[in-house]
Amino acid sequence: MDSLDHSLISKLRLNARASVADLAKALKVSRGTISNRLARLEKEGVIVGYTLKLRPDATPNEIVAWTGIAVEGNQQVVLHALLGEPGIAALHDTNGRWDLLAELRVDNLADLASALERIRKIKGISATETSIHLQSYRG
Repeated sequence: MDSLDHSLISKLRLNARASVADLAKALKVSRGTISNRLARLEKEGVIVGYTLKLRPDATPNEIVAWTGIAVEGNQQVVLHALLGEPGIAALHDTNGRWDLLAELRVDNLADLASALERIRKIKGISATETSIHLQSYRG
C-alpha cells in the first residue's frame, strides 16, 4: 500500500458512502484511479466490507458491554466459536491480562446474560470479565 491507498482508506473511514467522484476530487486523482484502487484493495482483502456508524442515541435501549476473555489451549478453536456468537459485535486479539476482547451488543440484560452464559461454556475459555458501557465522552 502506498500513500494514496492510505489516504483513500482514511477518507473511507470518515465516510464509507463517499462517491468515487468525491473521493477522486478530494485526493486529486481520476475516478478511474479510485475505482481501480478500491477494486484492488477489496480483491487483496485489505477492504473487507463497508459499514455504517449510528449516532449513539439511535439505539437508546441497546446494551453494549465488553468482555475480556482468557483462553487456554487452541485459540483458533475458541475464535471460531466466538465468531458464531450473535451477541458479539466485534472481537479483538489483545495483550495483557486478557487474550481476547469481545464487544457485545444486545437488546436487554436477559440477552446479555444468555450471551455471556454461551460464551463461558465454550471449551478453551478459562475466565471472563465483563464491563457494561454506561456513557461515552468522545467517539
